[in-house]
Amino acid sequence: MKDTPEGGVQGEAVPLVPVASQGSQVPVECGTARNGTPRPTPAVPSSEDPGPEPHGPAPSGLTRVPAGLVVLVGPPASGKSSFVRALIARGLIDEDSVVSSDEIRAELFGTAPTEARTDAADARIFHERDRRIVARLAGGHTAVAESTNVTSRARTRLIAIARRFDSPVTVLRFDPDLDVLLEQHAERGRTDITAADVHAFASVMARHAGTDQLRSEGAHVVHDVPGRRQGVTPAEAATRFSFI
Repeated sequence: MKDTPEGGVQGEAVPLVPVASQGSQVPVECGTARNGTPRPTPAVPSSEDPGPEPHGPAPSGLTRVPAGLVVLVGPPASGKSSFVRALIARGLIDEDSVVSSDEIRAELFGTAPTEARTDAADARIFHERDRRIVARLAGGHTAVAESTNVTSRARTRLIAIARRFDSPVTVLRFDPDLDVLLEQHAERGRTDITAADVHAFASVMARHAGTDQLRSEGAHVVHDVPGRRQGVTPAEAATRFSFI
């Protein structure tokens, strides 16, 4: 089961997840996760060690992200996880605010890749992800949805949850050039995702995750996160954002 280059998802069921305290249900897209192999979060390279972040008023010129739902959009190896780790290391967001389908898959299935690749596993993973996002938004806290989210269907599910709580939706796009993306993929040394997979995800994003489309889907604001193409490390990119 995998995201198709056309932006859809093969072989998926769409269960419903009750929304806490709202008495309604939110459609859940299952199967957007790529490959069932658990993917432990790698450490930030020492050259990108963000170091401590001084407290105090935020400098002018920062991109301010309001409390609500933050949807990360980008192919594998585009820098999403490194950026999130840098935000956490600087105290800009709480670790608990990040809801990662990869981490949930590892929590639920550990090192059992065969079991984690089934449709039932995907349903369970995304049911749990939605539950955690609901809990954050219901409490008035920010929830960062960390997965590829390159398809409209994946984003629509998340935005539907945010609307139940009148939570603003901020989309952060990670869109490096293909050569940079493949270079970053090679550096990660991952075996569960191939270069062809990365290329396919990038193609889907190019067709289905432009700024205008993201806004038409319900994003209140869309920001591009700078990366290697701009000569910016994840740690440096993190300093350009302020979460309020």
